[in-house]
Amino acid sequence: MLYLELALLGLCSGFLAGLLGVGGGMMLVPFLTYFLSQQGLGPDLAVKMAIATAMATIVFTSVSSLRAHHGRGAVRWDIVRSLAPGILTGGLLASLGVFTLLRGKYLALFFGLFIGFTALRMLSGSSQPKASRELPGPLGLYGAGTGLGFIAGLVGAGGAFISVPFMTRSSVPLHQAIGTSAALGFPIALVNTLGLIFSGAGTIGRPAYSLGYLWLPALLGLACCSVLTAPMGAKLAHKLPIQKLKRIFASLLLSLACYMLWKGLVSEG
Repeated sequence: MLYLELALLGLCSGFLAGLLGVGGGMMLVPFLTYFLSQQGLGPDLAVKMAIATAMATIVFTSVSSLRAHHGRGAVRWDIVRSLAPGILTGGLLASLGVFTLLRGKYLALFFGLFIGFTALRMLSGSSQPKASRELPGPLGLYGAGTGLGFIAGLVGAGGAFISVPFMTRSSVPLHQAIGTSAALGFPIALVNTLGLIFSGAGTIGRPAYSLGYLWLPALLGLACCSVLTAPMGAKLAHKLPIQKLKRIFASLLLSLACYMLWKGLVSEG
């Protein structure tokens, strides 16, 4: 039953990642926290392993999604190359630094607050700002990439909740912002995943078949299923009413944010 639930979760998260350019990791973390808690893990370790496993899943989802968006000419590779150095810096700071110092309860609280704020912005219709400027220069893009890689690493997501509004505000068309955010998900996920494997290597109490903070059985099931549906979501992104769908998704996110806030508040870790 656990693997069936993980497979269904992977199908949904992959579809959302392709459709909205956001949502895979944000939806995975609360569910994985619950599944890991059911395996007997304490709240501290359950939250950390959930974030790490969700992040590793994005490595696979992003490749599948970006291929679909690239085929439609929706990826701005010049933006990807400009943000990548900062993403590397921010990801390493998160996965090898702050992530190892913070307890799981504080990561859960940060996740709940940040994702709850993101969901409220979606519901209010303010998540897609109007173009008001051009893209910044190299130094500005490095700073933006650093912040993107850092925050995404702490919540186990691909960062589109930051990168899509940033690009649309910087006069990048929405469909290109979504496609480019899918491409950015790969370096964000890769650098954070490698860091979380290293930082969690000596942690006591991990379940069987773990690699650092990664829970490999869940990663296998989620990755295999999510790559099947990400291209479907990317294809429909150009046909469906994305803003209406985002508001529905935001309602789900708000519920998941409340769960993570509760998890952080009741945890003694």
